[in-house]
Amino acid sequence: MKNAFQVIAVDGVCSGVIQFPTAEDCLDWLQAIASNISSLTKHNVKKINRNFPVNQQIIYMGWVDEKEQDSVQDRMYSPKFLALRGSSLFKFSAPPVTTWDWTRAEKSFTVYEIMCKILKDNDLLDKRKHCFSVQTESGEDMFFSVELDCELLIWEKAFQMATFLEVERIQCKTYACIMESHLMGLTVDFSMGFVCFDAASKAVLWRYKFSQLKGSSDDGKSKIKFLFQNQDSKSIEAKELEFSNLFAVLHCIHAFFAAKVACLDPMFVESQGTATTTGFPTLSSISCNSQTPKLKYAT
Repeated sequence: MKNAFQVIAVDGVCSGVIQFPTAEDCLDWLQAIASNISSLTKHNVKKINRNFPVNQQIIYMGWVDEKEQDSVQDRMYSPKFLALRGSSLFKFSAPPVTTWDWTRAEKSFTVYEIMCKILKDNDLLDKRKHCFSVQTESGEDMFFSVELDCELLIWEKAFQMATFLEVERIQCKTYACIMESHLMGLTVDFSMGFVCFDAASKAVLWRYKFSQLKGSSDDGKSKIKFLFQNQDSKSIEAKELEFSNLFAVLHCIHAFFAAKVACLDPMFVESQGTATTTGFPTLSSISCNSQTPKLKYAT
């Protein structure tokens, strides 16, 4: 069935299939309903955030469809409710209503240890558009879709904001690693860059700025080879480290680099500054989804 959708409430009540004579009419109604849901979300999030400290604020809440693992059929999707709050991405089967509900998420992930990718045409798994993937700290890929292009853009910006705010808050992250059979620690520091130290003595072996990293590669299992440029000689110095949590480290490094780049974007800095002064991230104010009815296309 074309040019049709249905609205499903949290309690399962369904509007039934609503069909329109043209695709334009259908899209107009979808956007109008999404706009109304967005307004409700802003209201709900602001109320909920009054009860949470600054570092636990909600930046995004919304319905998505998750592609089931090992599924090759387009219809093998299930509705999930995602929330970006503080340092975490939460995945629920139903929206959290009480404080206790936040402890019962299906899964939760640390935002700077996961990677989000918006899927372009060549990356799409099936006929669904407006899709994105999330690679977890273990390397698992999860695939999601939303109904409208504006929802995809809102998710992307919200994830960027959540990651930036968390990197800005923690400033540095240290991971245990092995270098030349010795136990070491690698600290990714927002101000200083990369610092490698002996785990036992805490003596610093080497340090490099972010700008000195000229390349890197990994074996997809545990090892990362960094190529740093010596500031004085300009020669390239290779450092190979082994980690037990490779993907978490790779994603963390990416998050810190992305935060560095964001600091150079005047528009992002301005929006982040507004978020700081209001105590509430501005990107959440344009969220399209809420814990009220979700839109579903009829197929």
